[in-house]
Amino acid sequence: MAEKILIIDDDAELRENIAEILSESGFETDEASSAEAALEILKISQPDIILTDYIMPEMLGTDLISYVKKNYPGISVIMITAFATVDNAVEAMKRGADDYIAKPFRKDELLISIRKNIEESKFSKCIINAGMDETLSCISNTIRRRIILLLFEEKRMRFMDITRSLGIDDHTKVNFHLKILRQSDIISQDNEKNYILTKAGEKIVHCLKTISQNITSL
Repeated sequence: MAEKILIIDDDAELRENIAEILSESGFETDEASSAEAALEILKISQPDIILTDYIMPEMLGTDLISYVKKNYPGISVIMITAFATVDNAVEAMKRGADDYIAKPFRKDELLISIRKNIEESKFSKCIINAGMDETLSCISNTIRRRIILLLFEEKRMRFMDITRSLGIDDHTKVNFHLKILRQSDIISQDNEKNYILTKAGEKIVHCLKTISQNITSL
């Protein structure tokens, strides 16, 4: 089933252009000209992602983000604005925005952001459904995810083998990430000091591979 994107902007032409781009890329779209109109849509149907403008009549995009994250935490929100400043970006992220795109943006930039957020959202839901929501912060780091996938492929690895495979010269850094994974019961060591995945680690790999297949098919 196609992911649904709700586009919120008071510029009708821009909304239609974005909707056309997304529809051609296989997404289902819905449109709202204001935050208030979007809130009415949310009462009936929840999208996977909201694309919202920053400056809108009556309610700012940042206020909408706060409302959505409080009442619909499973929806990813991407802020789009012509007034791209560091302060705006920081404010949007503080309110819970998952990403931030400055106008004018390229088609590929928009699609990359949407696909990235779909991947992250599905991965989070998969982990939560597996009863492992407390591990989300642990595996948010790219290096730790690479370690998990390495151990899945190789089954068991020594410390130096992991370091070489990662291409990281800083052994202290690798040791730090391995320690975090062990503390979260995602990896363990056997009697020969090989690192191996635990059952929890195998569940994470299942989620990673499932999401990767879904993104590839988009």
